[in-house]
Amino acid sequence: MLYGKYIFSCTLERDALLPPYKGSTFRGVFGLALKKVVCALKRQECKDCLLRNKCVYSLVFETPPIEGNEKRKRIASPPHPYVIEPIDTAKKFYKKGELLDFTIILFGNMNDYLSYFIYAIEQMGKIGIGKKIESRRANFKLEKVTAENGDTVYSGHDKKIYSGKFCRELLVENLACSEDDSINLVEITLKTPLRVKFQNSLEASLPFHILTRSMLRRISSLYTYYGDGEPSMDYRGLVSRAEGIRITASSTNWFDWSRYSNRQDRSMLMGGMTGAVTYSGKLGEFMPLIRFCEETHIGKQTTFGLGEIKITKTLS
Repeated sequence: MLYGKYIFSCTLERDALLPPYKGSTFRGVFGLALKKVVCALKRQECKDCLLRNKCVYSLVFETPPIEGNEKRKRIASPPHPYVIEPIDTAKKFYKKGELLDFTIILFGNMNDYLSYFIYAIEQMGKIGIGKKIESRRANFKLEKVTAENGDTVYSGHDKKIYSGKFCRELLVENLACSEDDSINLVEITLKTPLRVKFQNSLEASLPFHILTRSMLRRISSLYTYYGDGEPSMDYRGLVSRAEGIRITASSTNWFDWSRYSNRQDRSMLMGGMTGAVTYSGKLGEFMPLIRFCEETHIGKQTTFGLGEIKITKTLS
C-alpha cells in the first residue's frame, strides 16, 4: 500500500484561538476548502451526485463503497484515504506570525491527488480557522510542504509543486524484525484519544485482544481499499493468541472533548482513551501489526488524528 506523509508548515497572519485538540477544527475547515476547490455541482448532495465516484471531495470525505467487490462490500464503513495529524500541543492562543504546522497522511492512489490537498490548504488559510477574534477567524499562509524524508514538495515562495517520489510502500510483512521473536514486553502509548468498539460498545480499557482486533480491522480495510487486496493473515489465530497476552501496567484515562459538526449542525461529544498500557507475553508475531498501525492510526475518527499509538518500550 502506498503511504505518503506530508508536513504542512504555515504562518499565522492573525492571532488565533484554537481548541486544545485541533484535529476536528483542521478537518472541518479543510473539508469546506476542498469542496470549494473541486466541487462542480455546488448544490448537489454527494450521495445523489453523478460525479461522486470520480470527485476528489467525495473520495476523501464521502468515501463510497466500490461496486462489484465482495470483500469491500463486507467492510461496513470504507476507510477514508487520509489522516490529519494536528500539532501536538494543548496550547490555545497563538499570536500573529507564529508557526502552525500539521501533517497529512495519504493512502494508496490518493497520493496522486496531493496537489488538490495543497491548494485546498492554501484556501483554508484564506477562510481562516479557530474561534473568531474581533469578528474574524485566523488566516494563515502556507509556507511549504515537506515529505517525511525531508524533500520539499511545495514552496509557498514561488508557488511551485516539485516532482518526485514522495510516498513509499507500507507493508506489514516488511515491518517484521528478526529480534521480534524474543520480545515479551511492550509498552504502547496512546498519543491521541483512541476510540475502539467491542461487541458494539465503546471500550474504556484496552485488553490486548481488543487492540489486536482493531489493528486487524484497520490493516484489512486499508489494504482492501488502497492496497493490493486483503492480506493473507491468520486472523482468528491472531485474535485467539492475543487473548493470552496480559496487561502488566495501565495508566489509561478517558478523555472527553466536543466538536461541532457543520453537516449535522450540532455539537458532538467525542471521547477516547489516552495514557499507556504495558503488555507481556509472546508478542513477536504482533509487532509488525503494531508498527503498521503506528503509521496509520487505529480506531474510529482517525481522520481527525485520533488513534495515534506509539511503541515506547520493548523488552526481551
